[in-house]
Amino acid sequence: MTFRKDADLSGGSVSGGRGGGRRGMAVGGGVGGIVVVLVALFLGVDPGQLGLDTGGGQGDPQSQSRIDQRLEECTGEMANTDTICRIKATTISLEDVWGQQLPQQTGMAWEQPHTTIFEGSVSTACGAASSDVGPFYCPADQDVYMDPSFFDQVLAGQLGGSDDLVATSYVVAHEFGHHLQNMFGDLRRSQQDPQGPSSGAVRVELQADCYAGIWFHYATTTPARGSQEPLVESLTEQHIDAIIQTAEAIGDDHIQKASGTRVDPSSWTHGSSQMRRHWLVTGYEQGTVEACDTFRAQL
Repeated sequence: MTFRKDADLSGGSVSGGRGGGRRGMAVGGGVGGIVVVLVALFLGVDPGQLGLDTGGGQGDPQSQSRIDQRLEECTGEMANTDTICRIKATTISLEDVWGQQLPQQTGMAWEQPHTTIFEGSVSTACGAASSDVGPFYCPADQDVYMDPSFFDQVLAGQLGGSDDLVATSYVVAHEFGHHLQNMFGDLRRSQQDPQGPSSGAVRVELQADCYAGIWFHYATTTPARGSQEPLVESLTEQHIDAIIQTAEAIGDDHIQKASGTRVDPSSWTHGSSQMRRHWLVTGYEQGTVEACDTFRAQL
């Protein structure tokens, strides 16, 4: 997935920092919470019981300053080589796509979430978090939180996801899918039915994958803000393969195998590799919110 080199990446609702505010429940995305899940599997505990800490986590002010400086410098060309700029460019494209598609398809206005990029630890309205939690969405402050080191060290390094930057875009799009679920009122279903192959938690994660697929469907044809050209220049078959590889790498069955434990569907919280692939591709091929109704689907 290639962004236009001359694309305008100024502004955007992205910053380096700490977050804060009232406390709620964080939701790990398709990749969000992967490290937590791995730790839970190794320790033999329920991943659903692991949450964010309530103290500390203020982060490093110097790190925040460095990230903010990089965000100011980002260009479309940099988004094709730099993880922080890739995250920023993806959030802007997501705003372009959902700002157009959500009103057209549902009559609802899109509300852009904030995205916080941090290193080490961060304070959120859902509690304090370290990098070990992985990318996640906090509905209490409507913020997506990401540590760039996750993508190389864990996603590609430990789990076998693609090291192509398109995998980063997939993760961002998935977390924005959780924000969309929060707008629809569906996000709470993950806590009402937290485990099992057809649980509410799995259906929430699969739907977020499907919503990510919708973004990929429209990303190369939706004009960028103030332009007649899309922010995303190209999405090749190779990119699609990399996205699917990443979705499969974060299936519960794959993670259980990678951790050396038996595959236990009753403990699933995110869905199998095949399920994740199916719903990501469904969103990409059909491009409609209606097609992503995982709550009525037979899993």
